[in-house]
Amino acid sequence: MELMYRYNILKQKITDRKEPFDRFVDLLENKTTWLTSPASTRYHLAVECGLLMHSVGVAETLLRFREFLAPSISEESCVIVVLFHDVGKLGVPDKPYYLPNDNAWLVKNRGICYKTNPDVVAMGLAVSSLYLILQYITLSETEAQAIAYHDGQYIDDNRVVAHKEAPLTLLLHWADYWTAHIYEEGREKQLQQ
Repeated sequence: MELMYRYNILKQKITDRKEPFDRFVDLLENKTTWLTSPASTRYHLAVECGLLMHSVGVAETLLRFREFLAPSISEESCVIVVLFHDVGKLGVPDKPYYLPNDNAWLVKNRGICYKTNPDVVAMGLAVSSLYLILQYITLSETEAQAIAYHDGQYIDDNRVVAHKEAPLTLLLHWADYWTAHIYEEGREKQLQQ
């Protein structure tokens, strides 16, 4: 499968934190829905494997941005931050955040294919992502900021870092936004005009 090939190439870029990275990936792949989870309930890649598709796509975009805008930031730092920026969407081991929607009317008439699991403790996506990652991988302050504030000014709480974003935070935000709104929406044809 092409997606898994691209994902494995990204994993190979981790060398300095390989052991904790591999333990975290093992947890994700074997105790969560990381390899099959949608990226959302309805809009943003609400399909099987949507979250992995999104994470790999954002990683590839971020690495291209990094090459031209911030080559001094390590690829390893970029890959860790970008692959795991949305892992909060997984819930916790053995308790997935997204469940198939059992309401046939909502699926058919509104396209809401998934629902959120009421048994998962509510917390913001970024906080949940950091909660999971930090149990396995030590992050720098810059990496933590990038994950915590990757949605930029679209989230009111993110205004505390407005105009104080580290370059990695901006790279992640731009890559996330670009991937979701250009590549995932199929608008890359507009780039050729």
